[in-house]
Amino acid sequence: MLGLREPSVYGFHTLDQINQDLRVLATSLGAEIDCFQSNSEGALVSCIQEALGKKDGILINPAAYTHTSVALRDAVAAVSLPTVEVHLSNVHSRESFRHHSYLAPVALGQICGFGVNSYRLGLRALIDYLRG
Repeated sequence: MLGLREPSVYGFHTLDQINQDLRVLATSLGAEIDCFQSNSEGALVSCIQEALGKKDGILINPAAYTHTSVALRDAVAAVSLPTVEVHLSNVHSRESFRHHSYLAPVALGQICGFGVNSYRLGLRALIDYLRG
């Protein structure tokens, strides 16, 4: 729904545009990325678990699952892959229920409030971390 849902909060970029932008950035940094999106919590958990042994890290926007999903938190903790949590909006300046993240304690860090740039910053941070 990105680009359509509350553009004053989330902007006008579609997820396809964001993913394409990230692919270009990753290539320029000498990295490769795979993109996955689902509205299903179980599918997201499965994708995280399937990354074990195949991926070097995870860049994730857990959206509303940030504030509700112990399952996503446990999946990230189980695979022990460096994970960066990103959000388009500044979740800490919004409704109080958005201030808590189940993923933050098991992530390298959280980047929020910079719109599409949150993804770019998150990807750069993850790649920098992986390169040590």
